Amino acid sequence: MLEFTFLSWGRITTPAFPSPGSPTSPRCQRRVAGSAPLPLTPSALICCSVLFLKLTELLEWYTSTFRDPLMLQPPAWFKAFMYCEAVLQLPFFPVAVYAFLKGGCRWIRTPAIIYSTHAATTLFAILAHILFHDFSPSEQPGPQTQRERLTLLSVYVPYLLIPLLILVTMLYHPHYNHVEKRKRK
Repeated sequence: MLEFTFLSWGRITTPAFPSPGSPTSPRCQRRVAGSAPLPLTPSALICCSVLFLKLTELLEWYTSTFRDPLMLQPPAWFKAFMYCEAVLQLPFFPVAVYAFLKGGCRWIRTPAIIYSTHAATTLFAILAHILFHDFSPSEQPGPQTQRERLTLLSVYVPYLLIPLLILVTMLYHPHYNHVEKRKRK
């Protein structure tokens, strides 16, 4: 009999009626406590494939609803922006969360200015592409009317506004803009 094993927050759970050789039977307790090959279980493979299918369906829904061809056929410059985001921006997020939640971390000012200017600069190029590019020769359906362009623009605008708010905060808030005076010898 095929038995499915699930991993939930570090615990192994199985169906309510374990078979004699199942991980929950008393004679298999030592094997489960030591190591269990959970990634190779059929349920893990099924969950991964279902998750992949759901994400694919979500991407198809998004691109058809908002008519965003940048997600299905990204140009080379858009791919470069995605790599920059993965290498430069994503590592910044946990550091920024730590600094902003802890509070009083003035050292976050320079990294936040770098992040916000980089994100805003890339978003200006993306927004200009959405507003002014001719999507008619594209294989994927792009925005054709002004309303469709503005709808797609509304998806990307928050990714511009949030970095601009961070930039304004870092430049003009007295807590982050305070310059310490050093003692002269």
